[in-house]
Amino acid sequence: QHNIARGPAKGGIRFHPRVTLDEVKALASWMTWKCATVNIPYGGGKGGVVCDPKSMSRGELERLTRRYAFEIAPIIGPDRDIPAPDVYTDEQTMAWIMDTISMVRGHTELGVVTGKPLALGGSQGRAEATARGCLYVVREACRVRGIKLRDARVAIHGFGNAGANFARMVAAEDGACVVAIADSRGGVYNESGIDVQAALRHKAATGVVEQTPNTEPLARDEVLEVDCDILLPAALENSITLANVGRVRAQMIAELANGPVTPGADRVLFDRGVLLLPDILANAGGVTVSYYEWVQNQYSYFWTEERVKETLEQTMRTAFAGVHAAAEQHKTDMRTGAYILAIGRVAEATDVRGIFP
Repeated sequence: QHNIARGPAKGGIRFHPRVTLDEVKALASWMTWKCATVNIPYGGGKGGVVCDPKSMSRGELERLTRRYAFEIAPIIGPDRDIPAPDVYTDEQTMAWIMDTISMVRGHTELGVVTGKPLALGGSQGRAEATARGCLYVVREACRVRGIKLRDARVAIHGFGNAGANFARMVAAEDGACVVAIADSRGGVYNESGIDVQAALRHKAATGVVEQTPNTEPLARDEVLEVDCDILLPAALENSITLANVGRVRAQMIAELANGPVTPGADRVLFDRGVLLLPDILANAGGVTVSYYEWVQNQYSYFWTEERVKETLEQTMRTAFAGVHAAAEQHKTDMRTGAYILAIGRVAEATDVRGIFP
């Protein structure tokens, strides 16, 4: 738990063979600022278990998850700390944690985790929330910059859940032209636009985007350098560095991943006039819909998918406006604007609460 001045700690639990305490501490801090940026009443937390889920059976994963949940039971709860899925954890992991905590407490505790299956108090719209939140921010940024999203050229570096959902929605709902996509194995390119549905079907059938029909192959990281209007780094940290930032040609970058642009590259892009939408704003749709799930659990009253989308759009548009206003006021980049806003909100909450005992 990094900070709980504004509300319960919020953040994901990751199962990974190389997860470290320092990594978890940094991610918990990130969650504090992300929640404050979109103004939801949470602090930041994170969890990690050093294991290799890919080599474990379902039974082993369940026993590991339940033991971990039992050990952290004293410090989590709907009013204290609300975990969610992260790397190599999913809605089944959350279901096991919810059940374990419910058995410990002696009653069903729906709100102890978010990202649950719909059958156990999950929320409509959660699966695509990160991508949809990013799309709403990109629409606002296009409006500010005078870019028409219809027929805008979009490149997406990372084709997991968030990247694939963004590609599907920006093409179908906004008429954008997705010219390049890459996953962990390689990339594909089509100057006049990739058929996103065909790419999704190909990825589902083969597990890779390579050899998607009517595309030409491209090295994975060359997708970052294609000629496009909007670039979505949706894979790993440190994708755009001082080594390759000079070859990035996009007018706008939206960080769908956490930390894909290094601080040095950040400065170069700002000096070049590239609009960068920082991770703590651009990918905050996921935690925002997690908040809606928690609210629904607290009241045992569940929203339609349409209401989730409408409320998310309102939250993300308001957050973009606040970050953009802070950046303009202080004549700085959007990331610094987001941190000015977020740190100000946490500082104000800390100040008005005071110190006790």
